[in-house]
Amino acid sequence: MNGLELLGPDQRGLFIGGSWREADGGATIDVIDPADGSVLAQVADGTVEDGVAALDAAVAAQADWARTAPRERGEILRRAFELINERADAFAHLMSLEMGKTVAEAKGEVTYGNEFFRWFSEEAVRVHGRWMQNPMGGSRLLTMKKPVGPCLFITPWNFPLAMGTRKIGPAVAAGCTMVVKPASQTPLTMLALAATLAEAGLPDGVLNVVTTSHTGEFSERLQSDDRLRKVSFTGSTGVGRLLVKQSADRLQRVSMELGGNAPFLVFEDADLDAAVDGAMTAKMRNMGEACTAANRFLVHSSVAAEFAEQLGKRMGALTLGRGQDDGVDVGPLIDEKAVTTVSGLVDEAVEEGATLVVGGGAPDGPGYFYHPTVLTDVPQDSRINTEEIFGPVAPVTTFETEEEAVRKANDTEYGLSSYVYTRDLDRTIRLAESLEFGMVGVNTGLISNPAAPFGGVKASGFGREGGFEGIEEYLETTYVAIPVS
Repeated sequence: MNGLELLGPDQRGLFIGGSWREADGGATIDVIDPADGSVLAQVADGTVEDGVAALDAAVAAQADWARTAPRERGEILRRAFELINERADAFAHLMSLEMGKTVAEAKGEVTYGNEFFRWFSEEAVRVHGRWMQNPMGGSRLLTMKKPVGPCLFITPWNFPLAMGTRKIGPAVAAGCTMVVKPASQTPLTMLALAATLAEAGLPDGVLNVVTTSHTGEFSERLQSDDRLRKVSFTGSTGVGRLLVKQSADRLQRVSMELGGNAPFLVFEDADLDAAVDGAMTAKMRNMGEACTAANRFLVHSSVAAEFAEQLGKRMGALTLGRGQDDGVDVGPLIDEKAVTTVSGLVDEAVEEGATLVVGGGAPDGPGYFYHPTVLTDVPQDSRINTEEIFGPVAPVTTFETEEEAVRKANDTEYGLSSYVYTRDLDRTIRLAESLEFGMVGVNTGLISNPAAPFGGVKASGFGREGGFEGIEEYLETTYVAIPVS
């Protein structure tokens, strides 16, 4: 088993209106195995015209899909959930091949990502409005919820399954059709997901998938179409700003899950062993290639040396290698550019006075690997503290007071996730209220949960995915006034 068996020979093209087809012109994209740089597979390289065809299909299916009974929509998601469970090993191997993460970690993503289908299968039947008497008398006030309409989803490469299910699940439950543009580095998982949903009974045209290397032209053309009513994007803040600007002319609804620069705060009263365990989870999930990854470790000066020593031992003991091999803890980064970026941040920090505790540098090829790294004495204004690392690197800086810790934690344009380790309940509440982040993990390094609202503030975007809030992103409210004599 290598996961590629999830896709038939005709299922590596575009999925439009329930049919698989070649790209207009027949161009293809090479999908690269980041473990050795070899070509893993080829998929269709869709054009702007293919994108319009996908939107045509979504628009044609919207009215019937909106009228479909909520229970039926939920049952389709439930059937897809069961099918993915049955094929969990194959999905995990496929993700490991195209993205690089270990098979064990990929299995965790299958479990996590698939839960969005189960959660929203249950939420589909809980969409409701309200009925009330006009406080002034003489009429009744009715509110009802309706699907937003055709959506455009642009998903990233780092979580090929979960970033899709997190958007597709609530859209299907709410009665919206969609066009999905997966990352060109990791398109295979999305194509397998589309095939699985079709097998689960999703009607033709509800989900359309266009793989393309022409992302900018593609999104600009679809966003210029009045029929597109919503855009949901997960990715960099720079691209998110552009998509929001493009949405303005048509006043499209937007959900943006953008970059992060998560602080990991360790106070003097923290359980240090638990903090190191949490740091490993928050930093090393997905080789650090996650927007929720702990980016800055802010540790009280009284425990900083011990924390860094323990973290260095744990990081230094990790084994690099191909994600499908036994005994491997850390797979490759996504591409050569990622290695160059991480290397540059670490080298610059060391030049500025940071101390290398463990790691640093990339091993000889093949593949796009970087050694797990811990740095101490990192200057507060070093670029490694201000930019998203997206790699297996933990820079440690110190603080003396709670006020200083909060100030340093909030000193970023981003506001997605944050982590706090302390045994002081009063401090926990103060920090939850003062940290400028959409999510706060208290004594845990793992905060993502399909039942919870995922999202950030400031330059990390707006809108929420998951939880009771997630389906609201795909619903409009209509108010009906009914006179009563």
